[in-house]
Order: sequence, then C-alpha cells, then structure tokens
Amino acid sequence: MDTTVFLLLRLGIAISMFGHGLVRLSKLNTFSQWMIASFEKSLLPKAMVLPFSYVLPVAESTVGLCLLIGLFTKPALIMGAGVLLILLFGTAMIENWEAIPSQLLHLAFFALLLQFVQSNSWALDKLFNL
Repeated sequence: MDTTVFLLLRLGIAISMFGHGLVRLSKLNTFSQWMIASFEKSLLPKAMVLPFSYVLPVAESTVGLCLLIGLFTKPALIMGAGVLLILLFGTAMIENWEAIPSQLLHLAFFALLLQFVQSNSWALDKLFNL
C-alpha cells in the first residue's frame, strides 16, 4: 500500500476514534448512565456494563490519539479492533442492528491497516524505531 494512502486511512480512523472518545469523556457520567439504560433489557448484567461505560471513552481516545500521531501504531490498531469486536457484541445484545454496519466498517479499516502496517512511514514509530 502506498504510504500516503496508509496515512490517510490511519488518520481517518484515528479522528473517528479520538472524536468518539473525546466527546464521551467530556460528559462521562451522562454517557455511562445512557449506556446502562441502553443495556437494561439485555442479557448483559449492569456489573459488566458499568465499568465498560467508563473504560470505553478512554480506550477510544487512547487508540485515536496513538493513531493520530503514529505512536505504537500496530498495538493501537489491535486494541482498536478489539474495542470494535466488543462493541459489535454489545450492539447485538441490545439488538441495535442499525449500528452494526458502521461498526463493521470501522473494524474493516482496522483490519486493512493491520494488513498493511509496514506502509506506516509517516509516524512517530519510525522516528523512535518502534
């Protein structure tokens, strides 16, 4: 993959993840309460949903920031894919079928970038030989 194409794809998914996390961090308690309410009738117990509702924005922001600056790119891509897999499971548990295509698209971007991570040349990883 061309290095500029990789950069554009990396920045696109980075902005999406960082934006998701940033807006949720700014209203963390409200987001947590919304998520708990969304899962009230699901099979997942509140004891699982509550901590995840606080971890998710941090994970999204961290993945997004790492990808924005190109630091720890491969681990960030793996972490991002893991977050999306968990989100897909949760979305299925609340039968929010409309959200699944967007989550699958994000997952596809993570998988594509992982496949071509050797094209990651516009990154702090290269500066620090990571």
